[in-house]
Amino acid sequence: MNQELQQAQQTFIQGMIRISHFWGFPKAMGAIYGAIYLASAPLSLDEIVEQVGVTKGAVSTNVRTLERLGMVHKQLQLGDRKDYYIPETDFWKIIRTVLREREKQEFDVALRTVDDSLAMVNSQASPDADPEDAALTRLYQERMEKMKSFFHTLDNIVATLLALDELRLSTVQRLFGKTTTKES
Repeated sequence: MNQELQQAQQTFIQGMIRISHFWGFPKAMGAIYGAIYLASAPLSLDEIVEQVGVTKGAVSTNVRTLERLGMVHKQLQLGDRKDYYIPETDFWKIIRTVLREREKQEFDVALRTVDDSLAMVNSQASPDADPEDAALTRLYQERMEKMKSFFHTLDNIVATLLALDELRLSTVQRLFGKTTTKES
């Protein structure tokens, strides 16, 4: 590989590291997906270790997570006992899977935390409270209610997007009797 292509590959992998970190995933996961995504052939764990520069254990752990998220797929090769990996290149499919995976888990925890905090604040609201505490209680109530409303709205938006995608897929199946493999 010439130097410019190698530089482009490294720059791309750095971008995947940043995106992965931004979304709360390990940086190594972004690097691994970037390496697999740009590979012209399926990569083994050893090849991924060589390209990304992290331990085989870290690669194995992150590849399993990428598989669970539908971002990479295991591919077996006849006569070879190693597992090889290819990227999912349908980004809408990846986003759907990531949203399903993260949305329920993270939103449920966030909503529960805000609800619990708001309940604690509401239990402290009292007409005989110190004026400073009463003002702080009202501030907390107002801001926590706004956060709760935001989380509920965001949760509803994600649920709506997922439902619309399911509706689109079922409509395509009814109309054409098959599932599309590429997004149009």
